[in-house]
Amino acid sequence: MKDIGSAWSAKVTVRTAHADAFEQAFIGLAGVVSMYEAHPDGHTWTVEGIFAAAPSRTELAGRIALAASSLGVAEPALEIAKIPEKDWLSESAAAFPPLRAGRFYIYGDHIQGPFPPGAIRILVNAATAFGSGHHASTLGCLLAIDDLKHRRKTVSRALDMGAGTAILAIGMAKAWRVPVIAADIDPVAVKVSRYNARRNGVAPLVRGVLSEGCGQREVTRGGPYDVITANILARPLAAMSADLAHLLAPGGTLILAGFLRHHEQMVLAPYRMHGLRLAKRYRLAPWTTLVLRKA
Repeated sequence: MKDIGSAWSAKVTVRTAHADAFEQAFIGLAGVVSMYEAHPDGHTWTVEGIFAAAPSRTELAGRIALAASSLGVAEPALEIAKIPEKDWLSESAAAFPPLRAGRFYIYGDHIQGPFPPGAIRILVNAATAFGSGHHASTLGCLLAIDDLKHRRKTVSRALDMGAGTAILAIGMAKAWRVPVIAADIDPVAVKVSRYNARRNGVAPLVRGVLSEGCGQREVTRGGPYDVITANILARPLAAMSADLAHLLAPGGTLILAGFLRHHEQMVLAPYRMHGLRLAKRYRLAPWTTLVLRKA
């Protein structure tokens, strides 16, 4: 299946702290914009845009120069290249083998079994929404949910903020058989989350909702929540601390991820100010997952 056609890639590699600013240079021009680690040490990230046709180097370079000037840093090199045709079905199968995270078993359509006995199976294919389980942040959240399932047998309701493919929402719904709100700012992610919930047999439990933040009516109406997962980014998580702390029920557990180890204190500090305490951390270098509890 070779359907990539004449797609083009344009990318720059920058310091991690500058990635968000350079992402803006691609927004509005590229069909898809992504950011990922350029090196395992977490100090540099690549910002990449995918285009249906060859992009204008002049326009992109101008935007990148403007971003660099606003940050007071040197202009990064812009790489533009045509994406070679590939057999994406085979590529996907090779890139996304089945994954174990405690009792969770995450797999795609290309896996036909046999399946581990007693595992909680989650069927999720690589898609436009974030979350296949293979990223260390998602893996850390799944491990935290699995550990919490051992410790907490009863949960009444849960929230997955920034749900992406809803892999965490599906995991919580299957672990406790409870209603879960899967909220995301991206309408495509909401559609994907609803589709994945149906495929995993938990559509009656997982509700995908479009939400610009914690104040959306369906999110607030569903609380307070016994368990909340938020696998996003460091700055948004810090900004949402008051809202997430308010939505968490007394005795509830909040699982935070999506940030690097050196951002841990920046994320943790505002939650401590709102009365939450650190119960556990998972460090899957260079990423961190924090488990917080409310008194």
